[in-house]
Amino acid sequence: MASCAKTNNTKQNSTETTDQPQKEIKMTDSNKTLLVFFSHTGENYAVGNITEGNTHIIADMIADATGAKTFEIIPEKTYPQDYNECIDVAKKELQSQARPAIKEDIDLTEYDTIFLGYPNWWGQPPMCVFTFIEAHDWDGKTVIPFITHEGSGMGGTDRKIAETCKGANVAIGKGLAVRGATAQNDRETARKTVNKWLEKL
Repeated sequence: MASCAKTNNTKQNSTETTDQPQKEIKMTDSNKTLLVFFSHTGENYAVGNITEGNTHIIADMIADATGAKTFEIIPEKTYPQDYNECIDVAKKELQSQARPAIKEDIDLTEYDTIFLGYPNWWGQPPMCVFTFIEAHDWDGKTVIPFITHEGSGMGGTDRKIAETCKGANVAIGKGLAVRGATAQNDRETARKTVNKWLEKL
């Protein structure tokens, strides 16, 4: 479970490329830009027990640089703080294609560009992220994924987002993947990576 478990892929702190054609990504002004993310605290792979989630750290850096409003996806039932228990729950949710209830929601109508952040769990966004996605109309919106991981990189999760965000222009191959350990332990490098990525967008 990347971000919570190590894989053999050694990609880190970089965007990924793809040959798949897509529309040009156009950034809108900050008033029409929203940053949505899910992040896990507690025991995480490679960083120990944390009180601020890896993805949350990167989300704050993106928001600081863009002025985007932020919204955190919070499941009604909190994922376990214990690492092994968390990955077990995440795996069971993936296998059953669960859609865990979330505490709050936000109206996306007024936003054109949406940054969507999450940890890479078992090669997928956490199932609560799909709960959020499936509750909204994405037609005509630009969606830019960013993730934290511990070895898997983006891992194709951007394509899964594109499959679910029907009608959106998803930045496949242009998302950001940052190691959780970098987010926690080397924030200067993480911030430079975020800013460089945003400049390319």
